[in-house]
Amino acid sequence: MPVERPRRPAARLLVLDPDGSVFLQLHHDAEVGPHWVLPGGGLEPGEAPLAGALRETVEETGWTDVVTGPALWRWEHDYHRGDVGLVRQHEVIYLASAPHRDPIGDLTASFAADGILTCRWFTPKELAEVTEVLWPPQLVSLLEDLRRDGPPAEPIDLGYVPNPQEPGSDG
Repeated sequence: MPVERPRRPAARLLVLDPDGSVFLQLHHDAEVGPHWVLPGGGLEPGEAPLAGALRETVEETGWTDVVTGPALWRWEHDYHRGDVGLVRQHEVIYLASAPHRDPIGDLTASFAADGILTCRWFTPKELAEVTEVLWPPQLVSLLEDLRRDGPPAEPIDLGYVPNPQEPGSDG
């Protein structure tokens, strides 16, 4: 029987550099293990998704000059949030661009608070070869679609994606 989990609204940025590489952060979750995630995170009460994605990205990268675009995708997934426990996260992912660079400033406390182990840029070829879980799991094919077709007119609803370890999943 599925476990009922509290809903957690969140938003993230798909940050691409001028050459099409994507910026990701490596997190570790008790349910999923190591997984690469786009910058962003939970929304504060009353916060608009894009504003929350920008705030979280500044907190996690130090970048204040990220240029944002349209909402691309919506999806939901479960995970174990250290300060809350089990949650069902509902995410909106926005297109964004930034120069290819490392995070700016001392982000040690932010990384520790958010469980970020490391971060890096991935070319499309490198991303296709990642062995850890990607969030969203369809990220490689979604990026291929984005490069081929451009941003969708409306955000694409990816629906609920079970964790690989959950019964009935493909993992």
